[in-house]
Amino acid sequence: MNLPLARILLVEDDPADARLVLDALAELELDWQTMALPDGVQALDWLRSSGRYQQRPFGQPAVVLLDVKMPGMDGLEVLEHIRADASLRLIPVVMLSASRQEREVRRAYELGASGFLVKSIDPTACSSTLHAFGRFFAMANEPPPGCLDMPRSK
Repeated sequence: MNLPLARILLVEDDPADARLVLDALAELELDWQTMALPDGVQALDWLRSSGRYQQRPFGQPAVVLLDVKMPGMDGLEVLEHIRADASLRLIPVVMLSASRQEREVRRAYELGASGFLVKSIDPTACSSTLHAFGRFFAMANEPPPGCLDMPRSK
C-alpha cells in the first residue's frame, strides 16, 4: 500500500463534509498533504502505524482535524485515546462538528482539544473557516515535536 505523507489528518465519516474540507485545503495547496480517513478506528491505527497502516511514512501530522459525531468510535473517544497515548498527546487536535452544543464543546476542551470548528451549512462560511484553519496550522503554527518535517506552504 503506497500511502502519502500527511501534514493534516482529516477524520470525517461524511463524504460530502470530507470533500468540502479537502476542497478548501486544495485552495491553499494543502490537499496533497492531507490524509482523509472515514472513522476513528482507522485514525488511531494510522496514528499508531498499526494494522493496515504499518508501512505508512514515518512521523506524525502537524494537526488532526477530527469530526465529533461518527458511528462506532466518535471523535471524543478518539481524542481521549490520543491524549492518553504518550507518543500522540502532543499532536494538536481540532474538533469539527455541525453542533454548537455547549456540552459538546466543553467536553472536547476538557479532553484536550486544541480547537473546535463548527461546520456551517453555508458553503462560503464553512470554506472561510477552513481557510483560516489551514493557514494557521499549515503555515503559521509551529508543529509539535515528531511531526513530519515537511516544507511550509507559501
